Amino acid sequence: MQLQEIITQLANDRFTQIAVPIFFLAITIEAAISHQQHRQLYNPKDFATSIAMLLLAAIIDLAPKILAFLVFYHLHELSPLRDIVQRQWWAWVLLFFLDDFFYYCFHRANHEVRLFWAGHVPHHSSVKLNFGTALRQSAGERIHKYFFWLPLPLLGFDPLMIFTMIAINLIYQFWVHTELVNKLPPLIELIFNTPSHHRVHHASNIRYLDCNHAGMLIIWDRIFGSFSEESEAERPVYGLTRNIDTYNPIKVAVGEYANLWRDIRGVANWRDKLSYLFLAPGWHHDGEDRRSRVLRSRL
Repeated sequence: MQLQEIITQLANDRFTQIAVPIFFLAITIEAAISHQQHRQLYNPKDFATSIAMLLLAAIIDLAPKILAFLVFYHLHELSPLRDIVQRQWWAWVLLFFLDDFFYYCFHRANHEVRLFWAGHVPHHSSVKLNFGTALRQSAGERIHKYFFWLPLPLLGFDPLMIFTMIAINLIYQFWVHTELVNKLPPLIELIFNTPSHHRVHHASNIRYLDCNHAGMLIIWDRIFGSFSEESEAERPVYGLTRNIDTYNPIKVAVGEYANLWRDIRGVANWRDKLSYLFLAPGWHHDGEDRRSRVLRSRL
């Protein structure tokens, strides 16, 4: 497959082309409702930072996405299942669950490995939760993202199927970034990721930290012990445990990488250096352990 053909196929993303104008229409409506109800869901500078982060992520994502598509193509050619798994209805259903599971793994790793967290921080840096926050994509995580989907082409799914399902998953996640939707019917809340579940994910409250990593299905969090219910007694407080006091998109994008580098340079032995890289955010070699699971156990 030629590089130009790869770029052409990736550029022909009809889902995103249709979704983007709908997203901005939804943002306009949500902002209007917020203004009418005096809810202050939007901050102009914060929203501008979200848009800047979206553009930066789109630029950074181009090279990893092309490389991933090329790798997926060659892995698919090696798969003994490629003649079995075509684009049958059951293949799409199976891919729906597999893609969502790998997204859960990717997203949870972003919260539990500090090197990955450094790339994911920008998405959580806003103290607001609105449809604009959904567009605050993280550029750094694009570098390692596609590694988590490597098993799929080996299972016989072709690259276009995989990237189509990734796009569908991301489009779904846009709609869970809002405070305007309360809890949905119990069966939906049991199975699917909802605004209520995702408000928990964006909260900095100790009881909510590093929970609800779902893409479309909340079942993975329920199965693997990372689920937390939104409580009426404790309203989510959005942002980071230590917020980034800037709207500069470059500082938002690289600030945690700088903090990580400072911590690595501050220790002499390799064990501590590697611990800073691969243990969860909050670990410190000579101070209080503020990893989320430790804080929750104390709570």
